[in-house]
Amino acid sequence: MEPRLDRIADRRLASVALERFEEEPVLLLQGPRSVGKSTLLRELADQIGAEVLDLDDLATRDAVAADPGTFVGGGGPVCVDEYQYALVVLDAMKAELNVDGRPGRFILTGSARHEALPEAAQALTGRLHRLAVYPLSQGEIAGVEERMLYRVLRDDTGAILGAKSKTSREEYIERIVAGGFPIPLKRSTRAGRARWFDDYVRLTLERDVRELARIEQAAVLPRLLQRLAGQTAQVLNLARAAADLGIKERTADNYLRLLEAVFLLHRLPAWGTTLTARSASRPKVHVVDSGVAARLLRLTGDKLRRRDPTALTELGHLLETFVVGELMKQASWLDGVAGVGHWRTRDGDEVDFVLERDDGGVIAFEVKAAQRVGGGELAPLRKLRDAVGSSFVAGVALYLGDRAYTHEDRIHVVPVDALWSAC
Repeated sequence: MEPRLDRIADRRLASVALERFEEEPVLLLQGPRSVGKSTLLRELADQIGAEVLDLDDLATRDAVAADPGTFVGGGGPVCVDEYQYALVVLDAMKAELNVDGRPGRFILTGSARHEALPEAAQALTGRLHRLAVYPLSQGEIAGVEERMLYRVLRDDTGAILGAKSKTSREEYIERIVAGGFPIPLKRSTRAGRARWFDDYVRLTLERDVRELARIEQAAVLPRLLQRLAGQTAQVLNLARAAADLGIKERTADNYLRLLEAVFLLHRLPAWGTTLTARSASRPKVHVVDSGVAARLLRLTGDKLRRRDPTALTELGHLLETFVVGELMKQASWLDGVAGVGHWRTRDGDEVDFVLERDDGGVIAFEVKAAQRVGGGELAPLRKLRDAVGSSFVAGVALYLGDRAYTHEDRIHVVPVDALWSAC
């Protein structure tokens, strides 16, 4: 896997951001630290003829905090990097927009979720459009424009079903443990990547989390993150994690919200809870990047290549987190997505990722860490298809085999690497 990381234009979000900026007064690019937001912002600033205010720079931060109106006034587009370090800038923007509310005024980046900043949450209500900036997708790494989800959303699976996988099980494992952060992808050794992941997690917990809230039991936070990483791709069991650490479940929930706020974890909500009486309502938890997840769990490629039951289970969970991450990235580039989640019945049948279109159409994905998929393993997709009826657009079982085929009505079996196919 040779990453192509030299041009930010290879990021699919760049063109999406420019299109949205033509209609929105304020665009917020939010995502994990070190994911490439600043690089993307500079590229966008060059294209729209704007200056960049870097609030990670202490001198710039102090100047903007002292007199924000001077920096955001003037009528032209303005880009602000890491806006959360001087939230007063939002009030100055609001004052500007009260006078001139046309589209294309401000682009912001932030390494904390907007809703986690109480001072910011209401400042630009109705004027701010958020775009998620995730770690690099597999297509961005390879220099390929992925079209799989785009095609499935439009019920156009013909080109996908004609594809044949070119990725071995070993190569899938290497992609999973590498993740999508630009800096470790450029490192030539596994030890160098491991050091970067360790430093990234430590600095995010010590700096970003503590800037959001005062933590009474700071030593618990990395241990909670480790416990929840151990639940990645599983139904969230916060009570168990809290009990393991000897803290109250309410405290654990508050800390989980902070871990979500700095984009280390995310909860994938239950979808279709009113669909049937047997639909479960608990979310799943995922580490945002599979490389971070593997490092938190000390799972190397060598460990995951083993064929013992423990390694196979761990590979299954990491593969699901990896695939869900790729689907979330592709969904963030597309219009017409009403919501995403997972579907689980109280009987234990589960569909790993469900996407609902604006028109009510449903696309479902199951992830299988195997090179063959038997008909019995497609039962959850069948049950969901039967439950939603004509609204069911397609069910896709993504697996580690090499051929794509239709198994039965609207249910397909497809290699995982079709996710980053240009078909």
